[in-house]
Amino acid sequence: MKKVRKAIIPAAGLGTRFLPATKAMPKEMLPIVDRPTIEYIVEEAIASGIEDIIIVTGKGKRAIEDHFDRNFELEENLKLKGKFELLDKINQSSKVEIHYIRQKEPKGLGHAVWCARNFIGDEPFAVLLGDDIVQAEKPCLKQLMEQYDDTGSSVVGVQKVSDEETHRYGIINPSSIQGRRYQVSNFVEKPVQGTAPSNLAIMGRYVLTPEIFEFLGKQETGAGGEIQLTDAIQKLNKLQKVYAYDFEGKRYDVGEKLGFIQTTIEMAMKREELRRDLLKYLKRILKNEIIS
Repeated sequence: MKKVRKAIIPAAGLGTRFLPATKAMPKEMLPIVDRPTIEYIVEEAIASGIEDIIIVTGKGKRAIEDHFDRNFELEENLKLKGKFELLDKINQSSKVEIHYIRQKEPKGLGHAVWCARNFIGDEPFAVLLGDDIVQAEKPCLKQLMEQYDDTGSSVVGVQKVSDEETHRYGIINPSSIQGRRYQVSNFVEKPVQGTAPSNLAIMGRYVLTPEIFEFLGKQETGAGGEIQLTDAIQKLNKLQKVYAYDFEGKRYDVGEKLGFIQTTIEMAMKREELRRDLLKYLKRILKNEIIS
């Protein structure tokens, strides 16, 4: 059985929820404190043992490529100033090969994954979505890769959401459970509120077999008039088993404004040099809010 060595990071979305900021800056480059969101995703892939990453970009996304390029002038400046810890941080991505391909039309997540088919070939591969940052003792993707090694089948990462939120996600209909792993009878993309078969939502991490491209290649549209990855996974599930794994770790939703703000605050609170002053500031804000 082939190992999972390659990962796709779709980053071609227009980022309309963050306009006007994303008119000039890719959504994936918006910073959480001082690190762009896509950096968290790339580092998770590296920590999971991924060797090659392909980032699917679109128009106006050149800043992503620039960010992961080596900047020798900056590196030399940091060396001369003895800032070796910072130098190590900006060179984390050099531990993996990063490639790029363009999604020429915004046809949806399934189409973005399909665009990378020649890069993947006939190997199993991972998909990591940039709207979800997961903090875990063992990287989320690594957990899924271990499940793939155990089953030889595709695995999607899931976590529970409230009944009110199920219409925002792809939802699984589990048929059996073994520990944290579910066998799935159906995958439903963004079910109408009140019709979801469970509250187990797909959370932006996948390990997939290359047979998925057979279904993505048919270019069939689904919810929102786009080519949906969840729809292709549902079809794949009829050909070969697809599992869901309730991964351990805290998931941060940085794909919408409130979640992005909450994530920034929580990440800042984890930083020793920021925590104390930030806590004082937040207490002052709360005090003024109560008084007013």
